[in-house]
Amino acid sequence: MKKILILGGGTAGTMMANKLRKKLPLDDWSITVLDKEELHYYQPGFLFIPFGIYQPEDVVRQKREFFSSGINFQIAEAQEIKGAENKVLLKNNQELEYDILLIATGAQVVPEETPDLKGKLWYTDIFDFYTYEGSTLLAKKLENWEGGRLVINLAETIIKCPVAPLEFTFLADAYFTEKGMRDKVEITYVTPLSGAFTKPKATKMLSKLLTDKKVNVVPDFYLQRVDNERKVLVSYDEKEVPFDLLVSIPVNKGADVIEQSKMGDEDGLNFVPTNKHTLQSQQFKNVFVIGDATNVPASKAGSVAHFEAEVLTENVLSYIKGLPFEEKFDGHANCFIETGYGKATLIDFNYDTEPLPGKFPFAGVGPMALLKESRMNHLGKLAFKWIYWHMLLTGKTLPVSTPMSMAGKEKEEEVLV
Repeated sequence: MKKILILGGGTAGTMMANKLRKKLPLDDWSITVLDKEELHYYQPGFLFIPFGIYQPEDVVRQKREFFSSGINFQIAEAQEIKGAENKVLLKNNQELEYDILLIATGAQVVPEETPDLKGKLWYTDIFDFYTYEGSTLLAKKLENWEGGRLVINLAETIIKCPVAPLEFTFLADAYFTEKGMRDKVEITYVTPLSGAFTKPKATKMLSKLLTDKKVNVVPDFYLQRVDNERKVLVSYDEKEVPFDLLVSIPVNKGADVIEQSKMGDEDGLNFVPTNKHTLQSQQFKNVFVIGDATNVPASKAGSVAHFEAEVLTENVLSYIKGLPFEEKFDGHANCFIETGYGKATLIDFNYDTEPLPGKFPFAGVGPMALLKESRMNHLGKLAFKWIYWHMLLTGKTLPVSTPMSMAGKEKEEEVLV
C-alpha cells in the first residue's frame, strides 16, 4: 500500500485529507495526517472575541471530528523532513515513510522575533489577537479599559489574513463608540506599508474608511523594538509611537520543522518555496505545499487554502497517474472585511487582477457587494463560520469559482467612465 503523509491538521491539511480520501481507493492508498495539537481553532473567529461578538467556545473543536473514515490522524510533532529519503522524523524519534508528502504546517506568530515585544507588558498592556490565548485575554482587557492611546501595529507585512488588522481597527472604533467612550480613545494604525493595504484600489477605499473613523495612520514604520518602560514603539530609523494599549500583529513565520529541514525560503521566514501555479515543492517532486506554509505571493487566508485545495487535489491525482500538471492556481483570494456597525466590505482578486467593484458571486445579482460596505457582506462573514465547520473542512464543493471570475466585476474602463 502506498502512503500519503500530510503534515498539519489545520484548515488546509484537513481539506486535503478529506478530498483525497474521496478520490483514492482505500485498498491502494493510506492517508495519515500528523499534527501536534488535538484542538482545531476557527482562526477568523479570533477577531470577534475581543469585542464579545463571539465567545471563546465558538471557535474551538476537536480536530478528529472532521476527518473522514479511513484517515489516520496522529498526534505527534515532526522534527525533520528527510526529503531525499521520503521520511519524516518525529520528535519521539519515530520515522514515518511516505510516497507523497503534503506540507500544510501553516504559519505561527513569533513575538520573540521583535526585541522586548514579549516583555513585561505582554498580556498586560500588549496583546495579540492572532492566537486563542491572546484574543481571549484581550477581551478581558477591553471590558474594563478606560481609554487612552490604542495602537494597532504590524511588525511585518507577510502575515496571516492581511486584512485582519484593519478589521480590528474598524471594530474597535465601533466598539468604543457603542460603549460611549470613543472620545476617550485615540486609535493609531501603524504599518510598514505605505498605505492601508497592498492593492491600490482597495487601499484607496480602506484609507477613506480610516479617515472617516478618525484613525491616525503611521505608514512606512518598520518596528525595531518595543520600549516597555516608556511604552513606546521604536522603528529602525528611530521614529517613535507611544501607546497605552498595544495590539500587536507579530512577525509570522513558517513552522519550526521547515527550518530544521532546511526547506525554507531565503528570507528566513521558513515558508516553503513552491510553484505558484501547481503547488509542487520546488525541491522535491513528490512533495506538495498548501496554505500558509507556502511562499507563493498570495494572501495567507482560508479562502486561498480552499482554492489551492481544489487545484492541488487534481495535481496530486495527476502525479499518481504520471500525467503533467495543469498550472491552474491563479492566486485567487476572497476576503470579507468587517468595517463595524454591522457592515462589511468584500474584495476578490488574484495574482494579476487587483480588487474591483461590482457584485459577487453572481453578476447583477450578488448578493455581495465588492469594494462597498453592506449589511449583507457582514452577514456573509458571520455565516462563513457554519460553512467552515460543515462544508469547507469536510471537503465539500462550494459554489464559488476556483479561478477568479470576472463575472459581476466592473472592468477598469467601466470604473473610469
